[in-house]
Amino acid sequence: MEYLRFGRTGLKVSQLCLGTMSMGSSAWKGWVLNEDDSIPILRRALDLGVTFFDMADWYSAGRNEEVVGQNLLRMSAREHLVLATKVYYPMSDDPNDRGLSAKHIATAIDRSLARMGTDYVDLYVIHAFDAGTPVEETMEALHDAVRAGKVRYLGASTMYAWQFAKMNFVAALNGWTPFVNMQCQYNVLYRDQGINVTTFSPLARGFLARDAATPRTAHDVYQEYYGDDIDREIARRVREVARRRGVSTAHVAMAWVAGNSNQNVPIVGAAKMDHVEVAVQALELRLDAAERAYLEAPYRPRDEINDQNPVRRPRALHPG
Repeated sequence: MEYLRFGRTGLKVSQLCLGTMSMGSSAWKGWVLNEDDSIPILRRALDLGVTFFDMADWYSAGRNEEVVGQNLLRMSAREHLVLATKVYYPMSDDPNDRGLSAKHIATAIDRSLARMGTDYVDLYVIHAFDAGTPVEETMEALHDAVRAGKVRYLGASTMYAWQFAKMNFVAALNGWTPFVNMQCQYNVLYRDQGINVTTFSPLARGFLARDAATPRTAHDVYQEYYGDDIDREIARRVREVARRRGVSTAHVAMAWVAGNSNQNVPIVGAAKMDHVEVAVQALELRLDAAERAYLEAPYRPRDEINDQNPVRRPRALHPG
C-alpha cells in the first residue's frame, strides 16, 4: 500500500479509502451489514494497509459511525487513522436536523464525534450543496468547527463545479477554512475532471463487476442509473480487457480509476473481505494507453448523479 499526500495538505492517506456505507444496520437498507459482519472487513482493510475510512452521519441513521468509528479505534491507534464523515441529509423529522445551517452543522459534528468515540475527524465533508442556506453561513460554521479542533480538513461532495468554486471563494474572501477535497463519482461509465479528489463508486454501483444480482442491487435505486447502450458497451469492453489480462472485471474497473493521471484516492465499498483484497490487488494492475483509450472510446457525458438525483436520461452510442 502506498501513502499519498492529500491534495495540497501535509496529510498522508492510504492509496485506497474504504467507503463504509455498507456497514451499520440492515434495518436502514437491506444490503447493509450489521456490526458482527462489518468487523472482519474493517480488520482486513487495516491488515492490508488501508488507513483512510469514509463514513456519514446519514448512513444507517448514525449507526454507521458507531460501528465503523468505535471498532476502528479498538483495532488501531487514533493517530494511525484518517477518519472522514459527512453532514447534510435529514437525521430526523425536525426541520433543523438537516442541511448546512450553522445550527445543524454545530449539532451534527458533536453527535458524529460522540458516535465514533473520538475528539476530532480528519476530514469533514458536506454531503451535498444546500441551496436553502447562505454560503457564508455554511462556510463560517465549518470554519468554526475547524477552529474548535473538532475538524482538521474540509471537503465537499456531489455538487456542480461552480457551487464548489463559489463556496471556496467565499471562504477565501473571509479568511475561513477552504475545502481541500472534492468527493465525486468517477468510473469508466461516469467521469468527471479535477484534481485532489476522492472518487466513489469505481465499479459503477457494481455494474462493471457483477455477473448476477446482489442484495445491494435488489435495493439500490441507483442501479437504474446505469444500463444504457453506452454503459453496456463499456462494460463489454471491460470484460474483454479482463479476459485478455486474466483478471476479474473488478480488477480492470478499479485499475482504470486508480491509474488516472489526476491525483485521486478511490473510495471502495466492501460487503466481503475479498472485495477489499481485489481493490488492493487492482492497484498493481497498470492499464496501458491503448487499453485505456479502448475502454474510454464509447463514453459520452452524462447527467449529474447524487443522492437527490438517481434518475438517468438514456444516451445513445452514436448521438446525432
